[in-house]
Amino acid sequence: MTFIEKEMYGSRIVEYASKPRNRGVMKKPDAVGVGGGPCGDMIEIYLKIKKKKVRGAEIEYIRDAKFETMGCAVAVAAASLVTEEIKGKTVKEAETLEVEKLKKILGSVPLVKEHCCEMAINTLKNALIFWENKKKEKQ
Repeated sequence: MTFIEKEMYGSRIVEYASKPRNRGVMKKPDAVGVGGGPCGDMIEIYLKIKKKKVRGAEIEYIRDAKFETMGCAVAVAAASLVTEEIKGKTVKEAETLEVEKLKKILGSVPLVKEHCCEMAINTLKNALIFWENKKKEKQ
C-alpha cells in the first residue's frame, strides 16, 4: 500500500488491506464465488461448509473461508472482512451479511470505492448460490 493510499483511507481499510485475513486459495473448497466490479477488480471467495447438530437439528455452517483478489485496497479490505465475518456462522447467517455493515466496520469508504463492498458481498452470495446448486445436483 502506498503512502497516498494510506492517506486516502481510514485506519480500518489500511489495516485490512495491509494485513488481510484469510487471503489465499483454498484446496478442495465446497463452494466458490467469483465477482467483479465496474473498475475491473475481481474477487474469488472459497468456502468450506460443514454440518453440525444444534438442539437436535442439523445446520450448515462455514468452517473456513478464504479469498483472492486482483483489486485495490478497498477490494482487499472488503473481501478480507467478509471472510472474517462469516467464519463460524451458519449459512443462513452468512446470507444476511449486508453492504452497509461492511461499510460501517471499514469506516470512511470513499464514495467511488463503495462498489468494492458491494462486489465482496455479491461474491459471497455467488459462493452461497454455488453451494445451493451443488446440493441440488446431489439430490
